[in-house]
Amino acid sequence: MSDDPYEVDVEACRSRQQRLLAEMVEHGLEWVLLTRGESVQWLTGAYVGPLFAPAAAMNAEGRVTLVLPSRKTSLTVAADEVLPYEEKWHSTLRDEQRAASSAVLMSALPLKLRRVGGEWSQMGPDLLADCEGKVTNIEPVVFRLRRQKDNDELCMLRRANDANQVMYALAREIVRPGVNELEVYNALHAAAVQELGEALTYFGQDFRSNARGGLPRDRRIEAGDLYILDLGVGFRGYYSDNARTIAVGGEPSEKQVLAWERVTEVFPLVESTVRPGVSCKQLFQEVQDLLDRSLPWVFNHHLGHGVGLAPHEGPHLNPNWDDTFLEGEFFTAEPGLYHEELCAGVRLEENYVVTASGCEKLTDYPLGL
Repeated sequence: MSDDPYEVDVEACRSRQQRLLAEMVEHGLEWVLLTRGESVQWLTGAYVGPLFAPAAAMNAEGRVTLVLPSRKTSLTVAADEVLPYEEKWHSTLRDEQRAASSAVLMSALPLKLRRVGGEWSQMGPDLLADCEGKVTNIEPVVFRLRRQKDNDELCMLRRANDANQVMYALAREIVRPGVNELEVYNALHAAAVQELGEALTYFGQDFRSNARGGLPRDRRIEAGDLYILDLGVGFRGYYSDNARTIAVGGEPSEKQVLAWERVTEVFPLVESTVRPGVSCKQLFQEVQDLLDRSLPWVFNHHLGHGVGLAPHEGPHLNPNWDDTFLEGEFFTAEPGLYHEELCAGVRLEENYVVTASGCEKLTDYPLGL
């Protein structure tokens, strides 16, 4: 038995398979073919990284066939059959990863599958050729199912956030006038790796002082800057995403403090509003109206989003979607105010899980400038 507390939870994966199976019955499908790496991981627990092309099939009896790169077949997974595809020839990565994976998958399944659900954005013509009739686009269903996190997923997301907490604590020690943005980036990356005890599967996203965001530059930060650190790591395929803003030099201006105070007013509103069934669009608009009182400082991006096997998932706290909150969702709230006179603005980002009666905050570490 593994002593790794973050080992793949096969039972939880099997539970997700049953939820997908219920959707198959609802949509009259005999087969589902998954070809997005994050979908395959959600269903089976298999994380293989971005260079490869895993695939999975599940039939109406719930039997799962999983295709992995040949050197990854020893992973702990929830599948009834695991098959290898040749991802390298004589140590060279093959260009045709998806075609190679698909060929192995289809060779293990009956000829001419009927009533198939597939992920249209990632389903190549080779798979379509082996299906009779129209293939139903199952991606919206999978995206919806992925919104509500199981305990094993929340465990991974909390672990990824452990790295963020360490990085913010370090940033408050090392951010000072004259430090290069690249130095900060390198130090934070090293801190995250040390905290997690393994290589990161992602590292981002905003590391620029006196800017709204972006990758670090070869630039020395200056006293009076506001330094937005919107940080995320990948832990075995699961993402973290939260933000803090630090006043370089430790003495923010009166306007910077006022902007920070206005932004922090958003979080009590979020925490008192969110519960299952509440409109994400309506919450966004309430926050937009609140922050618009601070013109000419502007808030002109989403209020937040779900996080999981992708950095942005549902629910979308955004006027371009009409989601409602569901119990079990892990989401961010990231209000901000920006203007040149703020050098260049304040963004703060907290993480929450939607509970049966409200929401629980997960990022209980300092917000101050």
